Amino acid sequence: MDRGDAFYRELPKVELHAHLNGSVSSDTINKLISRKPHLSVAHGMTAIGKGQRRTLDECFEVFKVIHKLVDTEEDILMVATDVIKEFAADGVKYLELRSTPREEKGTGLTKRSYVETVIKAIQQCKNEGVDIDVRFLVAIDRRNGTEVAMETVKLAEDFMLSSDGLVVGVDLSGDPTVGHGKYLLPSLQRARNCGLKLSLHLSEVSSQLEESELLLDLPPDRIGHGTFLHPEAGGSQSLVDKVVKNNIPIEVCLTSNVKGQTTPCYSKHHFNYWYQLGHPVVICTDDKGVFSTDLSQEYQLTASTFGLSREAVWNLSQQAIDCIFAPEDMKEQLRKKWNDLHPQVFK
Repeated sequence: MDRGDAFYRELPKVELHAHLNGSVSSDTINKLISRKPHLSVAHGMTAIGKGQRRTLDECFEVFKVIHKLVDTEEDILMVATDVIKEFAADGVKYLELRSTPREEKGTGLTKRSYVETVIKAIQQCKNEGVDIDVRFLVAIDRRNGTEVAMETVKLAEDFMLSSDGLVVGVDLSGDPTVGHGKYLLPSLQRARNCGLKLSLHLSEVSSQLEESELLLDLPPDRIGHGTFLHPEAGGSQSLVDKVVKNNIPIEVCLTSNVKGQTTPCYSKHHFNYWYQLGHPVVICTDDKGVFSTDLSQEYQLTASTFGLSREAVWNLSQQAIDCIFAPEDMKEQLRKKWNDLHPQVFK
């Protein structure tokens, strides 16, 4: 690795948009495949390699394969622990993981034990002294409808109160072409009212103008993707105005959007639109396993595509601290960590 790459590795980073099952590395996939040879899963079925692209539909098919491999508490514990340690090895100091609780009748996995196991992995890494602070967002899969969304929020509420501050919010995700956000508003409002933070996948595809207007009225605490919000991408000035007025940070995932073909190429990515506005944007991976990337690469790609100086990259990474869902004392700890690390990163 040359000195240029080393700068991005050593840069302390915040990751706010990481789906647990999409973040599973090839090493962990190999361990899962060896546990379940009867599934006949080939490696190429779980990741999209360098230079490859897939439609959004095909990306969701990849997740189905990973879900088959991860269907017991034991699998979830290994996956979550590996993912946390890999982010830490990549210089991530604060991570918010997100995942939809699943039940598997065949293995006895319940939605509650799913979340409990992720929390156990977070606690184990902390006890082992892994240099990363991790929080969890319970995800609502929009494909599962109104009733399940409300159940998911109630589960998140329970864990917000019992997880010693580890469960901090709710994510709305799943196939953006299925269902409509208006049916999920009651559950999202409930989440908000009980003190859970909201990160919503918004305008991930171009047909969501009306839904985006509705969801922005909540408003969410952060936006996932927001690819088609601005007028140049087929969105509207009214959407932009709402985002700016409420100062809602946007989680951007460059490689995910290019490989998933919602963005034609890196140079046309909407990161630049919001960055030029001076609006808070946070560089994220989305699914580091599926899209064969990591957060250091995403920062490096952003810098090389848009001509950002190292100081500008440092500022982007430091400003991400303002957007985390953990409370102010954690933000202060992270700011101190950044200040302490600055001299060695710029040595």
